[in-house]
Amino acid sequence: MSEKKYVAYVGSYTHGSSKGILVYDVDVKEGTLKERSETKVSNASHVAVSKNGKYLYSIEDEGVAVFRRDVNGDLTRINSVDIDGMRGCFLATDVDGKYLYVAGYHDGKVTVVHTHRDGRLGSLMDGIFHSGLGSVAERNFRPHVNCVRPTPDNKYLCAVDNGIDQVKIYRINKRTNKLELVDILRCPRESGPRIIRFSASGKYAYILFELSNEIKVYTYDGSGKLPEFELIQTISTLSDANDKDAVHNAASGLALAPDGLHLFCTTAGENTVSMYEINPADGTLTKKFTLPVSGDYPKDLVIFPDNQHIAVANHSSNTVTVFTVDYEKNIILMREKPHRVETPNCIHIWACPEDEKEVETEWVEPADE
Repeated sequence: MSEKKYVAYVGSYTHGSSKGILVYDVDVKEGTLKERSETKVSNASHVAVSKNGKYLYSIEDEGVAVFRRDVNGDLTRINSVDIDGMRGCFLATDVDGKYLYVAGYHDGKVTVVHTHRDGRLGSLMDGIFHSGLGSVAERNFRPHVNCVRPTPDNKYLCAVDNGIDQVKIYRINKRTNKLELVDILRCPRESGPRIIRFSASGKYAYILFELSNEIKVYTYDGSGKLPEFELIQTISTLSDANDKDAVHNAASGLALAPDGLHLFCTTAGENTVSMYEINPADGTLTKKFTLPVSGDYPKDLVIFPDNQHIAVANHSSNTVTVFTVDYEKNIILMREKPHRVETPNCIHIWACPEDEKEVETEWVEPADE
């Protein structure tokens, strides 16, 4: 096992006692978390790390903020930018580390922010508002971009729209720094796509559906002129796939294990975590267990770097619960008492930077069109 130092970041709403981002030391071998510091960020609903690991990006009310990470994982604010829209809900960096993508749930917008090598956030490169209507009268059925994620080959950006049951696929034009819509993956009506993740090989995509409580598996091929997604499997996230009361459940979190062979998801309502084994030959999933998380509304989860433990952020019970995964018995065992965190939204574990040397790069904005 590597001697790298790891830290966990928990982003939270700040309408109560929480300040924004909690930093935890991670004991990978023991499978435990120890709170160390807290950074003030207004409503840090999601965070992402730069490709070189030196910077942490966070959603905030004012737009997006970036922080320098020291060798212990503690954070120092560098700057922030206004995204010219309502507060975002999800962040992703591109494979080259040139752009930061922001998903806007409240206004249905996809925003592209330029990221500089010296850590600073720069200008807004593009911003696209989705249009259309969903079919569920009980919810706000206009566009809600819940997740943005580039394809592993960095050719396209997938924007998962929870409100209109679509995944819009954009080409990333590196010359103009703009997004170009090339395809739409239309999902079943009232399914509520929430999150997309890709397999370690990059050949398969997994989409979590909030309302239908399912994971759909697609093959992905970006070698042609246009991206190709083909549905090959649909599998339930629920403990009972035939539950007639499933309308009260909502699939919420989706995480790929570091070993690339296991996929985990959480489902609010029944408050469970499910683990799936990934067949590396064809990307399909086999469910191994669906078990309670000892918390209310598990909104996000993360797998420890050793694959042996998971941590779940329980939004409504204001806790983070940690478990050991027993792959032979297909069970989870609580590792330590729940950590108190007010309204946690997201949780991630990353290795700390190995040094604090700043990249000396002239700050040059890309030329306007």
